[in-house]
Amino acid sequence: MTPAPLPPLALTMGEPAGIGGEITLKAWLASRRATVPVFFAIDDPDRLAELGRGLGLATPIEAIDAPEQAAAVFQRALPVLPQPLAAAVRPGKPDPANAAAVTSAIERAAGFAGEGRAGAVVTNPVHKETLYRAGFPHPGHTEFLAALAGAAGPVMMLACPGLRVVPVTLHASLAEAVAALSTAAIVRCARVTAAALGRDFGLAKPRLAVAALNPHAGEGGTLGREEVEIIAPAVARLRADGIDARGPEPADTLFHAAARARHDAVICMYHDQALIPLKTIDFERGVNITLGLPFVRTSPDHGTAFDIAGTGKASAASLLAALEMAEAMTARRAAAAARSEVA
Repeated sequence: MTPAPLPPLALTMGEPAGIGGEITLKAWLASRRATVPVFFAIDDPDRLAELGRGLGLATPIEAIDAPEQAAAVFQRALPVLPQPLAAAVRPGKPDPANAAAVTSAIERAAGFAGEGRAGAVVTNPVHKETLYRAGFPHPGHTEFLAALAGAAGPVMMLACPGLRVVPVTLHASLAEAVAALSTAAIVRCARVTAAALGRDFGLAKPRLAVAALNPHAGEGGTLGREEVEIIAPAVARLRADGIDARGPEPADTLFHAAARARHDAVICMYHDQALIPLKTIDFERGVNITLGLPFVRTSPDHGTAFDIAGTGKASAASLLAALEMAEAMTARRAAAAARSEVA
């Protein structure tokens, strides 16, 4: 039996003064020479058309009224579900007046995914400072999407070919992140990660490495007690649950090539412990994934790049990787649901 076609992916506009529009146009152009998942942008069609003309990008734009029209349109043009902007866009100059449009695009994408009208949510980068100035109450995309979906305690995974990392604490200062560490938080993060590796990545027996916080894994408590009092008990609890978890492992030996071959994901204690190795290994193709949601969400693992916005220099590689990963994860969920129905 031939599986039903997947719904199109919903791509949000992100910060309009950043590179989101440019990489959206380039992602559709890439579909002319390679296989790219069908997606539609939630954006302002006129601003995308103007941006394309200014950059010399021959991306045809076609407005649509509903996600269901995207598949037919995608063969000839970039389908765009209109999201009006309140103010004119100047590359590199974010305007809080457009913050409502940015967040509305995210809300609409999440709604379509929740209804099954979009296969997944793929988000272009936002500028959090601009959103905060407009009253945005969430630390970032991850927490906002979790609130929209009614999901408690979102988990952020960053992935590139050969490495997946998951920070236990998210957007917090280093001091706040250390203070927030707990055995329960590590266990919950690792459980969500293990479940996602099975459901969304097809790994029947995922292997988790749990990073230490302190140098040399704390040297038995002489360089810090977190490994002894917080991290090791979490690993023991995970192993008692039947999860293949190992640690606390010294973070400085977890990311070289031989070490990466021994695990499927690394549970990291704070944001930069996870993101620095991933972005060093493969900055161009890193993908941000939110685990624990009822729908798939991915994003390019880079920011708004105001310094090159409007210049034509932005690479769509990370966005293309995010689209491809979203489609693969959505397909695995759909296949699992179909098997469940047959059973």
